[in-house]
This record gives sequence, C-alpha cells and structure tokens, in this order.
Amino acid sequence: MIYSTATVEVNPPGELPLTRAQAWAGLVLKARDARLFLPPGLCTYCEVVEESDTHIVREATIAGGDLREIITFEPEEKVTFFQATGPREGAIVNELFEDESGTLQLRFYCYLGLRGKVPGGPEEQTEQAWMDGDKGYKSALASTLKRTRELLAQGKLTGGAQ
Repeated sequence: MIYSTATVEVNPPGELPLTRAQAWAGLVLKARDARLFLPPGLCTYCEVVEESDTHIVREATIAGGDLREIITFEPEEKVTFFQATGPREGAIVNELFEDESGTLQLRFYCYLGLRGKVPGGPEEQTEQAWMDGDKGYKSALASTLKRTRELLAQGKLTGGAQ
C-alpha cells in the first residue's frame, strides 16, 4: 500500500491571498474538471457523469489511463477522491485546515494500492517515491493554489459551493 501526505501554506508571503471560500472553490473546480489544473495534455478527458448534494462521479483520462472517481465534499474542509476504476484503488484527500497559529493550510493525503500489482512491490515503491518527491503531490498542491489565483484574477472563480 502507498501512504503519502504533504501540506502547503495556502497564503505564503508575496502571493495574492486566498480566503478559505476561494481556496475551496478552487478545489471544487479541480474536482469537476481536472484539465484546468493539471499540466497541459496530462488530462485529456474529464466529465462529471453523476451528481448529488454530497458527491459527484467523474470519468477522466489522466496520463493515458481511464479512471472513474466518486468525489465527496465536506464543504470548505475536505474533498475525497475514491478511485472506483483505473490504475489505483483507495482514496486521495485534499483538506483545508488552520494550523496551531491560525494559518490556512492545504493538505493532501492518500492511501492507495495499484490494481493488479504486488502490494509493496516495485511498482508501488516507485509510485510512493514519486508521491513523496519534489514533483509529487506537494508540487500539485502548490500548482492547484497557483491556478486558483489565476482563475480568481481572470474573474473565472465564483462561489464556493459544491
């Protein structure tokens, strides 16, 4: 199994400050359309195929792999991506919280396995190393916040509801 976590400050010095509601709106938009947040060409398809008051189901093609995710929302706190089909199984969580000093943080954590691969085997070890590395999820959090700021500046970020 793969367990990884990373945390970044939502409003580091020198950046346009985001409110919790704005950061949340960015997370919701990312859940609804990953193409807006991933590097160009990485996500070639992303469609919400079902939605309710508490969750959405999306189908996507990311890095050439087709997947289906059930995405749940705990408003202005947590988005959880359950990997229903695709190369991974398990859950990925993006969580907004204030640390001990009251500073808004964005944390990623996941508990995943790779379908059809040996648990703890070389493929999972490689995936674990990538997630924990410089180009892994810590950088994804930073790029999510950067893209949220860009959308806010362009007037394309509205609301904060799921």
